[in-house]
Amino acid sequence: MAQVTIYLEDHLVEELKQAAEAEDVSKSRWISNLIRKKFSNTWPSEVESLAGAWESFPEDVRDDLGEDLVREEL
Repeated sequence: MAQVTIYLEDHLVEELKQAAEAEDVSKSRWISNLIRKKFSNTWPSEVESLAGAWESFPEDVRDDLGEDLVREEL
């Protein structure tokens, strides 16, 4: 595992410290988790848990929205 050095303004260091303490993790782990989330290509578990939440999607969902506008030619 590689080590990385970052430079932060004093006020950001304090915010980092508070955020890490709130999640009961080290500052290094907090930053690592943030980077991992940023580069993740999967949906959060909260979103995945919604899959199948509706029995079926209504076919007439747009029936009361009126007619679409005519698109201009390109």
